[in-house]
Amino acid sequence: MKVLHVVPSLSYKLGGPTEAALNFVRHLIDLGIDTEIATTNDDVDGLLEVPLNQRSTYAGVPVWFFPRLARLKAYMPSLSLSRWLIQHIKDYDLIHNHYLFCCAPTVASLVAGQRGVPYVNRSIGQLTPWALSQSATKKQIYGALIERPLLNRASAIHCTTDEEAQDVGNYGVKASKLVIPLGANPPSIIPEARTRLRQRYSLDPEALIVVFLSRLHEKKRPDFLLEIFANLDRGDQPRHLVMAGTGEQSYCDYLRIQVQRLGLADQVTFTGFVSGFDKDLLLQGADLFTLPSYSENFGIAVVEALAAGLPVVITPDVQIAPDIKAAKAGLVVQGDLNSWVKALNALLEPTAMRADFGKNGKQLAGEKFSWPSIARQLAQSYQEILSGKPLSLQYHGFEDKGTTPTLAQKL
Repeated sequence: MKVLHVVPSLSYKLGGPTEAALNFVRHLIDLGIDTEIATTNDDVDGLLEVPLNQRSTYAGVPVWFFPRLARLKAYMPSLSLSRWLIQHIKDYDLIHNHYLFCCAPTVASLVAGQRGVPYVNRSIGQLTPWALSQSATKKQIYGALIERPLLNRASAIHCTTDEEAQDVGNYGVKASKLVIPLGANPPSIIPEARTRLRQRYSLDPEALIVVFLSRLHEKKRPDFLLEIFANLDRGDQPRHLVMAGTGEQSYCDYLRIQVQRLGLADQVTFTGFVSGFDKDLLLQGADLFTLPSYSENFGIAVVEALAAGLPVVITPDVQIAPDIKAAKAGLVVQGDLNSWVKALNALLEPTAMRADFGKNGKQLAGEKFSWPSIARQLAQSYQEILSGKPLSLQYHGFEDKGTTPTLAQKL
């Protein structure tokens, strides 16, 4: 079996989608499946310095990079990638596309359909109500003329949660929906991570650290998190918010203005993009992970926090919320200021709650969000598609998992 993953960008600045694509391919190769990536040299606000128009090795996996013509938000057209797909798509048994409303996966779906090559599309949460409300008119036109027909001709739509599969169905997609989650690699254990993290950023040795690890983007609501922090009780220990990630310069400047306006200059640290040791140190040395996102189809950073034994606080709009709730690995809190202030105040008190959540989260990550296990599920689904068998991991309907409990019920 030879499989091609088509991704518009492998920029690490995009966070989870890049990590997911690389890990899918890395672990499929470990299973003996001949797997490659085709993408552009996009690096969000610049270009990656990589060999173009040839097969190369990037982050340990085989990748074909092609020059990006422009970055029209997330569209990223590439004529050379499009031509290459037309010439070579028949070299592969199956195509796995990542992203919607974007040039590369659109061309790959169209060409694969024309040449009779099965293809799977991954929606990456782009069909949630919030996502569809952004640039709504353009997406309505593009969806009606291009995206929805291509999705309906796919062999399957890869969703990471039942909730995402429901969103895909609500968009009018009748194609089969695979539900296979994403994963997190076990972190390298860092001795004395708590002390070393505080030394790394010159923080009070006794400070309780709340971490935000994601793109600095309005969807993730880092500005809302600043408001929450400004309204927390003082407590017996100092509290510090570490915001790790990058974003558009204008939005980053806005966040720094908000820090000054709210009087948080001594309580907030912006680290910029972190990876490798710095990310492991942050997750192992902090006390609490937060993601008050408006919309999140999965949230790899949440699973990375779980794998590090870090309790999490998220909104119900992060679609792995039911797993967090069932495992008692953190709090799922409605997205209003009062609820979040109460939740963080409770978790920053000296109780055993954080430790219990962290222990449960680590167990959840190991049991459900293991990349080798996920790759085996994906390989099985590929085989079923190519052999014409029913998909064993197909979504058949939304299971009502109950309403999100109130904070009082959680505590």
